Amino acid sequence: MSYSDHLVYPESRYHGARGEVNASFRPADTPPEISSPGGSTSYLATHESTGGEFGLYKAELGPRSAGAKTHFHRAMSESFYILSGELELYDGEKWVTGREGAFLYVPVGGLHAFRNVTDEPMSMLMLFSPGAPREEYFEQVAEVAQRGPAELKEFRIRHDSYFAEDLEPGTT
Repeated sequence: MSYSDHLVYPESRYHGARGEVNASFRPADTPPEISSPGGSTSYLATHESTGGEFGLYKAELGPRSAGAKTHFHRAMSESFYILSGELELYDGEKWVTGREGAFLYVPVGGLHAFRNVTDEPMSMLMLFSPGAPREEYFEQVAEVAQRGPAELKEFRIRHDSYFAEDLEPGTT
């Protein structure tokens, strides 16, 4: 394989001469930040911990979990990597079945959705880039949904989540 002589990397952001001690480690036995009968979410790398570079979350969905209906983001891409089990993923055109090792990248503005239609639990990594403060969304969306559709729509928009069911016909 040959490589171009003109590779372009992002501009340097670190200008020290010897590097720093600044890595963070999360032990495998760290309990998830959110747990419910339907699943759990672990905050692996948050907007705060990465300086907004990305957000990485491990989500576990129980059997027959609804997941998220069709939506898009205006400010960030979202990626899904299946760790175990199966997950139905909507790629904007059709539903596909993701199994262990499957990956779906959704660019900014890309319609997507996901759901667990099996009788088994599943787990995945979700990557948001750039990183956004998604923790409030994960922690409060179920509660806000109980307050009614108007408040839920406002909450979703505040968190860069534009759901097809919230949009006026003919708008995106």
